[in-house]
Amino acid sequence: MSLNLVRDPWIPARCRSGSKLIRPAQITECHATDPILAFDWPRADFRIASHELLIGLLAVACPPASEDAWADAMETPPTPEELDAAFAPLAHAFDLDGPGPRFLQDLEDLAADHEPIERLLIEAPGDSTVKKNTDLLVHRGLAARLSRATAAITLYTFQNWAPAGGAGNRTGLRGGGPMVTLVLPNDAPTLWQVLWANTPCGAKPAAADLPRIFPWLAPTLTSEGNRTVTPGPDAHPLQCWWGMPRRIRLDFEASPGTCDLTGQPDDIIVSGWRQRPRGANYAFWGKEHPLTPQYRVKPGSEILPVHPQPGGIGYRHWLGLVANTRDDLRYPAPTVAIWRRDRAEGRAIWASHTRLLVAGYDMDNMKARGFVEAEMPLHHAPNRNAQEDLAYQLIDSADTVAQALRQAVRGALFSQGATVKLDAELFATLRERFWAATEPGFYRLLGDQAAGQAVDLQTWLALLRDTAMRLFQEAAPLDPLSGATQAQRITQAQRILAFTLRGYGKAGGELFGRLDLPLPEGAGKAKGKRGKAA
Repeated sequence: MSLNLVRDPWIPARCRSGSKLIRPAQITECHATDPILAFDWPRADFRIASHELLIGLLAVACPPASEDAWADAMETPPTPEELDAAFAPLAHAFDLDGPGPRFLQDLEDLAADHEPIERLLIEAPGDSTVKKNTDLLVHRGLAARLSRATAAITLYTFQNWAPAGGAGNRTGLRGGGPMVTLVLPNDAPTLWQVLWANTPCGAKPAAADLPRIFPWLAPTLTSEGNRTVTPGPDAHPLQCWWGMPRRIRLDFEASPGTCDLTGQPDDIIVSGWRQRPRGANYAFWGKEHPLTPQYRVKPGSEILPVHPQPGGIGYRHWLGLVANTRDDLRYPAPTVAIWRRDRAEGRAIWASHTRLLVAGYDMDNMKARGFVEAEMPLHHAPNRNAQEDLAYQLIDSADTVAQALRQAVRGALFSQGATVKLDAELFATLRERFWAATEPGFYRLLGDQAAGQAVDLQTWLALLRDTAMRLFQEAAPLDPLSGATQAQRITQAQRILAFTLRGYGKAGGELFGRLDLPLPEGAGKAKGKRGKAA
């Protein structure tokens, strides 16, 4: 029997009473008494990808027709039987193995070399790395045999976020390793509430559109002759959930075994895969995916999907993840914009204690540097413009102080004229520590504003000042063993930083100007102009 990802239980999930395998329709099972709380995969990337898979299934099978319809289902979820009925017309597209079309696999039985199944894991070392014996941090041999359930989510994760893979091996529809943002409503949402909170409104597609939504139901639109696949005649916009950039066929073995990643037994094991180059080359999909933030390189240029970068996620990214940046070149994911504009408005039960989950692979071309996962409060404010203005002030002023701190430490540790890159590891670490130390204060002030309380920017300035001086003293300590020249540099740099933090000099004027605070006596009359958001 083939595994059908709609009809069969295959998804590990955790409910209040324990863990179990569920089929997609069971996400609302016992919702009032023993609800499904989360996916129970042993890997963070599988858990995030499962959210995208289920949200995409809901968006195709039973999207809310309006925000009112969305709110009704949020309060009273459909039953598993109702979801089964909604998913049934799509079931033929979700056979993982068997004689017909296979989920996210090429319609052809590809003639190609067998590759180990572990190479479907995004972080697994590639062929060149293994041959050179340089797989030092991420070793080969992660998994030799997968159950079909694990192979299914591995395949979805790989096709959805596919990194560059050499000549002709295309990246995912949003490029390699896109950033994913998910709204987490209230303190302890159920899995249904998380999925539905991020499901966009729309119209249910016609049956004739399914091959343009699920590309494995039709012959592959290859990239021979530089052909691209864009939203329109070749691909339905809902294909944003089901991109298939790689031409892949899994290899199944009809022998019982145990999954190396999950320990799950299966009568059929997946030991490898085959691929051919020149799969779909996706273009102009940057604004189509509801869960990914967007950006432009310059005004009027193409909208592109955001990707995680080194340094993790923090409040300095609030602009671009929650609201547009001041230069209007970075935008939050559509699901976040819709939540703030429509879904949280007037609904205190969902608006309070909402968080934003941000995740994705930090990729360096073909190499995974790490998997980023972070949460931040998503305060609902009665006046979104005032909230964004406050965020601009706090982030701009923090960025000014972070730059002043780096310059001060540079002046303390290195002689004038020395060639030192400010993005070197020492300074990058210093900057990250500054942002991390001031993050609770940022969210505390946003929370005060959301609750209608007065916001004291002097308190924020004091936090920036204390944090900067403490980090300076840790990075450039003045001790009896310091030579006279070094001690002089440290003392002078600390004095300059202290003056800046009290509003003196050009940088001090910019700092106070961004916070709309009066300059101290003798610091000059003009306030610094507000700079760009961090």
